[in-house]
Amino acid sequence: MILFKPQHVEKILRGEKTQTRRLGKKRWNVGAVHQAKTKLFGEPFARLRITGVRQEPLDEISEEDARREGYANSHEYLGAFRKINLAGAADAHRYWTQLVWVVDFELVKEAT
Repeated sequence: MILFKPQHVEKILRGEKTQTRRLGKKRWNVGAVHQAKTKLFGEPFARLRITGVRQEPLDEISEEDARREGYANSHEYLGAFRKINLAGAADAHRYWTQLVWVVDFELVKEAT
């Protein structure tokens, strides 16, 4: 299972979001299929196949990858990442060079 914010659902279903960056441990393997949800105990809105997994510093996101994240550019994406993942963190600036997991995926099927 992979959790997403509600604002990402339509972008995923339209194929505009095909990548996600995550803090923490690696939980995804290439080829695996995961349910996509907006709540832990909620209904899945899609099934996603993992097509790539790698690590990179958060602040090294390319403009192309920012678009794959569903945003217009890296500045817009980093602002959204901070709001979603670092809200309230007094030392949020230290996260910009932190390694994050970059997970590429493709839509297998919308949940019905």
